[in-house]
Amino acid sequence: MSIVTLARFQFAMTTIFHFFFVPFSIGMALVVAIMETMYVVTKKEEYLRMTKFWGNIFLLSFAVGVVTGIIQEFQFGMNWSDYSRFVGDIFGAPLAVEALLAFFMESTFLGLWIFTWKMVSPKLHVVFIWLVTFASSISAFWILAANSFMQHPTGYTIKNGRAIMNNFGALLTNAQLWYEFSHVIAGAITMGGMILAGLSAFQLLKRKNSETSFYKKSIKIGLVITLFGSLAVLMAGDLQMKALVKEQPMKFAAAEGEYDDTTDPAALTLVAWANENQHKRVFGVEMPYVLSILAYDKLSGSIQGMNHINKQLVKRYGQRNYYPPVNTLFWSFRIMAGFGMLMLLVAILGLFFTRKKNQLLYRQKWMLWVLGLCTFAPFLANTAGWLVTELGRYPWTVYGLFTIKQSVSPNVSVTSLLISNIVYFLLFSGLAVTMIGLVIRELKKGPDYEEKRLQEEQRSSADPFDKGAFE
Repeated sequence: MSIVTLARFQFAMTTIFHFFFVPFSIGMALVVAIMETMYVVTKKEEYLRMTKFWGNIFLLSFAVGVVTGIIQEFQFGMNWSDYSRFVGDIFGAPLAVEALLAFFMESTFLGLWIFTWKMVSPKLHVVFIWLVTFASSISAFWILAANSFMQHPTGYTIKNGRAIMNNFGALLTNAQLWYEFSHVIAGAITMGGMILAGLSAFQLLKRKNSETSFYKKSIKIGLVITLFGSLAVLMAGDLQMKALVKEQPMKFAAAEGEYDDTTDPAALTLVAWANENQHKRVFGVEMPYVLSILAYDKLSGSIQGMNHINKQLVKRYGQRNYYPPVNTLFWSFRIMAGFGMLMLLVAILGLFFTRKKNQLLYRQKWMLWVLGLCTFAPFLANTAGWLVTELGRYPWTVYGLFTIKQSVSPNVSVTSLLISNIVYFLLFSGLAVTMIGLVIRELKKGPDYEEKRLQEEQRSSADPFDKGAFE
């Protein structure tokens, strides 16, 4: 195992685990904000119970997301110091704004939301959670501003071997930023809705009491949010993939498994496998015309293959291997798209089968099981999408400017990387087990746990000689 391989594996491990919780916390913050808004508007106590109960799940995701984010920060100094030197001037501004403005705003208003339930009016209190939701989205915006520079560099000059920012506005108007941001936020909305509906379905499978209405309403809200989020993901993803045809044609061709230039019109490959050593496809099943429609919104147009694009890149940047891991990209893209369409279908059918006239979903255990298992779908879809985004620009860390081999710290060793990989893996495994355990514990407590606990505390602390104690 080489230093580059171990460093890449460690970065992939920390990034993927952190990205489990970024859309989780953004999506659940929106879910909780919607529920509390419904309480403020309708004055129905059930929406307040929902806000507090699902708010606990959101707080757990936020806490673990902060821990994993801090761990990820160490990556740049530990294993990617040359990369940090190269992009430090570019990354400094957006990451500083994210930490000093967005994250501080998010944590400040989250603290106010947690501790001021009985201190401020409901109208002011719901403002706090909406500000948390807004700040978490802005935090993602600044992180993605840095990532978008890696995908499509803009607003820079090269001085003494380093990228120096000369146009901050260009960084913010980078088209790739807006494609990524809309895609990530839409995915987060979908995730929040799907987790809400899925966990509620699991609760309905084992609860046959007064809490049934609570979880039925949660499912309905979750499915509505999932529907809107899934449609937004579909639109954002379509725009982002069309942009790749021009900006990163190698990534697009790899995601479609196309080594040779396609015919005109281009067919979409449904399933395929590639021989990556010989740079050719072993087999594939195609649908005619569909790729042209997806890429150009018309029934004509061909796609350049990876072999053709590789020759262009060799002429432009010099002799090296520009082929990304094709099979990983091809199947990651289909996993992302497949689970995305699955969540859209589940949302549509779920809302159809929870109508007042025909609530079939609540009576069929197998339907509840399907909905419950879909809790894991957004995690798989988001992870697969992130793999496409990051692996697709191989061999670059900053597309066209800086390679992976140039980015690795010069003073790390295989031994140190192997040890830190093992430590991080054990740490992440422990965090995952803890997170799952705490979520299960919150679900077992039920929505009335805090209220019952407060009532018991009041009874135990009551004055035995007080008149009310004998009533």
